[in-house]
Amino acid sequence: MISFSYSMPQLQLLFFIFLRIGAIVLTAPVFDSDTIPVLFKAGLAFAVSLLLMPLLNLESVAYQPGLLPFMIGALSEVIMGLMIGMLVRMVFAGVVLAGQMVGYQMGLAMANILDPATSEQMPLLGQFNNLMAMLIFLATDAHHLFVKALVASFQIVPPYGFHFGSGVMDQLVNFGADMFVIGVKLGAPLIAVLLLMSVAFGLAARAVPQMNIFFVAAPLKIIVGLLFMTFTLPYMSAFLGALMGGLGQRIIRILNAI
Repeated sequence: MISFSYSMPQLQLLFFIFLRIGAIVLTAPVFDSDTIPVLFKAGLAFAVSLLLMPLLNLESVAYQPGLLPFMIGALSEVIMGLMIGMLVRMVFAGVVLAGQMVGYQMGLAMANILDPATSEQMPLLGQFNNLMAMLIFLATDAHHLFVKALVASFQIVPPYGFHFGSGVMDQLVNFGADMFVIGVKLGAPLIAVLLLMSVAFGLAARAVPQMNIFFVAAPLKIIVGLLFMTFTLPYMSAFLGALMGGLGQRIIRILNAI
C-alpha cells in the first residue's frame, strides 16, 4: 500500500526524487520529444516518484531544514538527472553520427528532414538510425534496465550525496569519446564499401577521361549504399541490441565515480 501521509523529511525526499526523475524524463530519448506535453512528463515523473518512494529505503538520509542545504540538494538532484539522461542521449547521438557519416559518403548530405522529436534538421540516414535505435531500445526491454539503473542510482548516490570530482569528469570525457567510437563502428561497413567505390571511380576517371564520372558515381553510390545497408541490418540490430543492453552498466559506472 502506498501511504499518502508524509512528514516534512519525507516530503523533502519525495521532492528530490521527483527532481531527479523529472530531469531524466526531460532529457532521455523517447520521453524528450517535443510532441509529448510537459504536463504529461511532469505527471509521469511525479507518479514514478510516488511509486519509488516506499521502495528506496532512504530513511537514513538526514533531513536538512535550512534553505541553503535544500537548494544545494535540489540543484544536485537536477544535475544528477540531467547527467543520466545525457549519457543515454550520447549513445543515440553516436547512432545518428553513423548515419550522418554514411550519408556524406553516399551523397545524401543535402537530404535532411525535420525531426519531430527535436524540431531540428537531421540527416536522412541519421533519422533512420535514430528510429531503429529507439525501436530496439524498446524491443529489447532496455528501458527496464534503464529503470533498474535509475533505482540503483538512489542507492549509490542518495540525496545530498552528490560530489562532482575529477573521476566524474574522466567518465564524462570517456562517454563523449565513446559516442564517436559508436558512430565509426556502426557505419564502418558502409563507409568501407563506399570508400572502395570512390577509389574505383577515381581509377576509372583516370583510365577513361572522356567518361563523366560524376553522373555515373552519384546514383550508383546511392544504390550500392542502400543495398549494402540492407545487408548490414542484422549486424546493425545485433550491435544496437548489445549497446542498449549496456546502458545500465554505463550509468552505474558514472554513479560509482560520483
